[in-house]
Amino acid sequence: MGLVGWTEHERAVERLRASYAAIPAGAPVRLAKRTSNLFRDRSAVSVPGLDVSGLGGVIAIDPAARTADVQGMCTYEHLVDATLPHGLIPLVVPQLRTITLGGAVTGLGIESTSFRNGLPHESVLEMDVFTGGGDVVTARPDNEHADLFRTFPNSYGSLGYATRLRIQLEPIAPYVGLRHVRFDDTDLLAKTIAEITDTREWDGIRVDGLDGVAFEPGEYYLTLATWLDTPGDGDWPRHASDYVGQQIFYRSLRERETDLLTAFDYLWRWDTDWFWCSGAFGAQNPRIRRVWPRRWRRSDVYYRLVTLDRRFGIMDRLDRRAGRPRRERVIQDVEIPVERLGEFLDRFDGEVGMRPVWLCPLRLRNHDAAGKPSGTARRPWPTYPLEQGVTYVNVGFWGTVEVGPEAPQAPRNRAVERLVSELGGHKSLYSEAFYDRATFDRLYDGPHLAAVKERYDPEQRLTTLYDKAVRDR
Repeated sequence: MGLVGWTEHERAVERLRASYAAIPAGAPVRLAKRTSNLFRDRSAVSVPGLDVSGLGGVIAIDPAARTADVQGMCTYEHLVDATLPHGLIPLVVPQLRTITLGGAVTGLGIESTSFRNGLPHESVLEMDVFTGGGDVVTARPDNEHADLFRTFPNSYGSLGYATRLRIQLEPIAPYVGLRHVRFDDTDLLAKTIAEITDTREWDGIRVDGLDGVAFEPGEYYLTLATWLDTPGDGDWPRHASDYVGQQIFYRSLRERETDLLTAFDYLWRWDTDWFWCSGAFGAQNPRIRRVWPRRWRRSDVYYRLVTLDRRFGIMDRLDRRAGRPRRERVIQDVEIPVERLGEFLDRFDGEVGMRPVWLCPLRLRNHDAAGKPSGTARRPWPTYPLEQGVTYVNVGFWGTVEVGPEAPQAPRNRAVERLVSELGGHKSLYSEAFYDRATFDRLYDGPHLAAVKERYDPEQRLTTLYDKAVRDR
């Protein structure tokens, strides 16, 4: 997909305005969007939605300034395709191809550069937001819409939808060298994460990307990524591996101490097998993998299969027929302070018992109270309650566990929610949430969010964050 340009972008915004005008007065306003990366059920809505069909591209790239103007529904796959020929990438490229830039900014986006670059919304310089009132406003950290700029992250469409975002880019080399370092105990694991986050190096070698996997109690790996201009630099292999073929990336952490990938393959290393979740569809079986087309080894294909399963209850019927206990879906991403990581993993093993889990360190970039970089605001993003100067570890776990008849009450998900709160962590809202209203407002600064929503959605046309995240509306 080439650049769409400013003229086509303005036409797409006008179509968006026209679709808003076609929605009956007083009816809820939502996107007319067929795909989603959310993992929670939503109530059906019969009214027309907002036409965002023309808002899925890159408008312009400024290689000298290292910025890009991007439409809100542009996927990171298309964004990277446009920036990589310039040797540039977004400061954070979420791990799944079809996550959109607008979705990552208003929801969750994280990856291995987050230990030094924070979260996707922190690289946004300005954005045009289509509000619940039907207006398009340009929000920046230092203009009259600074309140919307700061509150937009983690608002999940309850304040409006980004039509354009200007973001920062950074250089990346053509190759990425990987070191997979094993740890036997979580104390040393947490200490190493904290040290690398502070120094951005390990054993005298620069670290550009940092994430890891907890396979079993006592078996933890950190993957340290270093951008390389040419293959063969340092002690890394001279030839790049291929994990879109028969090999599977997450297994390589246990099998290899070093590895080499192209920059493109590194960015999408987790997408090919949806981390490790493709195994549920047989895609990791060598015989099936040989005939599974490479173009179908990607997360959105697996997501569509999950959607079909949920619609028709295929796995539930198979479990009943086989006499297996009913399963509970446990699909969450949570941020835990690094010094509490070991406690979280130990208790998670005891209460949920799901492995492997993903580990992705992050620290907010320095921001002042206006949202500009290099300040000291304690919580620069009111609705995204992470604290300045604290190193967190995102723990991601996605799958099902056998629970039994109480599965519909989501006991494992509720246990995770309590545990995260006890440890001073944060839970992302793309999946199930069970907070009562008072707790939710305390965690996500409900009074501030309501005040900003009143300004930009005075008729309450957009669903509130609590209704979206907890009530599944």
